[in-house]
Amino acid sequence: MQIKDLEFKPFISKAKIQYQVKALAETINADYAGKTPVFLPILNGSFIFASDLIKQIEVPCKVSFVKISSYVGTASSGQMKTLIGLEESLFNQDIIIVEDIVDTGLTLQKIVEELKSLGTKSVEVVALLRKQPAREKMIDVKYVGFEIENEFVLGYGLDYDGLGRNLKDVYKAG
Repeated sequence: MQIKDLEFKPFISKAKIQYQVKALAETINADYAGKTPVFLPILNGSFIFASDLIKQIEVPCKVSFVKISSYVGTASSGQMKTLIGLEESLFNQDIIIVEDIVDTGLTLQKIVEELKSLGTKSVEVVALLRKQPAREKMIDVKYVGFEIENEFVLGYGLDYDGLGRNLKDVYKAG
């Protein structure tokens, strides 16, 4: 499949994604029994993953979307603008950041630090995908759907220049 100047091939099927999302939700349900976590999906990429995940969360929870920007083209710039969209106090709350992909982990580290500075009770991360560079740096992601190498992927919310988010499967360049 061609998107702009890149050729993409199937990588992770819709069925595998749905199976893994259900498994992640089951683990979160067990870990947060008796708690009321606040899910913070990071827009734009995580919206489809967050929707599918949160529909399977059985513990009481809140959802508040936030947005940042750190990408230019196909590589992470590592430059985080501010976290926008926080409209409620997160003081003494259990936070679960919902990410589509953890690439280098630089932006995620900054988000976690910013949230911890607000007096949160706990901050954990659930990510559909975690790339090799983030694993090498030991970026703490408690809940990971799929470990991947340093590939450029799109689909299921992930995009290439705004295109491809609507694809049901995940594709990789190459």
